[in-house]
Amino acid sequence: MTEPAPGPIARIAGPVLSPTPRSLRRLALAGVIADTVIMSTGAAVRLSSSGLGCPDWPRCSAADVVASKNAGQTLLNTWIEFGNRLLNFPLVAIAAVIFIAAWRYRPAGPGGPAPGRRRGLLWLAAAQPLGVVAQALIGGIVVLTKLNPAMVSVHFLVSAAIVAAAVALHLRCARDERPAGEPGSPVRADLRALAAALVAVTCAMLAAGTVVTGTGPLAGNAAAPRYRLPLEGVTQLHADIGWLMGGLAVAVVVGLRMSGAPARAVRAGAVMLAALASQGIIGYVQYFTHLPAGLVWVHVTGSVLVWIAVLRLFFITARAAEPEARDAGARPEARDAAAHRGGPQARDAAAASEGLLPRSPRRLPEPLDR
Repeated sequence: MTEPAPGPIARIAGPVLSPTPRSLRRLALAGVIADTVIMSTGAAVRLSSSGLGCPDWPRCSAADVVASKNAGQTLLNTWIEFGNRLLNFPLVAIAAVIFIAAWRYRPAGPGGPAPGRRRGLLWLAAAQPLGVVAQALIGGIVVLTKLNPAMVSVHFLVSAAIVAAAVALHLRCARDERPAGEPGSPVRADLRALAAALVAVTCAMLAAGTVVTGTGPLAGNAAAPRYRLPLEGVTQLHADIGWLMGGLAVAVVVGLRMSGAPARAVRAGAVMLAALASQGIIGYVQYFTHLPAGLVWVHVTGSVLVWIAVLRLFFITARAAEPEARDAGARPEARDAAAHRGGPQARDAAAASEGLLPRSPRRLPEPLDR
């Protein structure tokens, strides 16, 4: 007798309340997309001079909760800012769903169900709703300080940290779906170190980008305070960091290809290098065309995509072939072979790892005429 098909509510709630590696990975991907969208729309608010479209927080103004005409702001500016605030509600919903699914997630091990939930996944999932709350509070401080450039920079960089947690969660879920034994040599330690250095330099690049925007003419509002720094100097620093990123990226990609790294790591490197090259071209075009707001928005959104590509490369290279090596060492046939090569002591250690008592050494009987 066949079981009845699940109803529409069960089909919707199933991926959240009874998540599989695939469903959790899809939810994590939704978190990455949502975080990227909110960073992109936040940049649109700033670049359209709508940063003070709602001059109060959490209300839009002292007199109105929702968007209304405010002195010194057009109605379009007000609605751009207020619309960006409204996007936090679906973002909170997505973040909450991700956390619930991670809480309910029980991955199946090779010999059966795992005994408990995965703490690493749970912490990464918890970073989503906690990050949204932190961003809302920081955004309120940004508005109440009339777009203080330091607070705007913090706001953007915290968003980048939330994206990093979302990307890490997505890739951790993808690992549960992939079969063990991906072909290719393990990623060399020096290439993993270069990938980690690339992450650090990208962080510096994002921070320098916020300083350039907070120094230039597109700081969110004509009356907004600016960094008291020479625009040409901070722009040159931003470009210099970009060239350093380019050098590291080329070194990592060439090293991965020449060392026979797993195909997934090589593909991640190629995607990252293409994104970085496109971002560099857009950056120089916007500079020599005197910073048109639309092109600057493309550049800011591109920086988020480059950040995601760099993080993917880092996480993939950091774990490439390592889980498979651990799994191979944990297989019974691998343990038995190692025990056979290692002699009696290794066999006793292997038996202990299986929960068996080691074989006791034989003792000669004592002489009776002692």
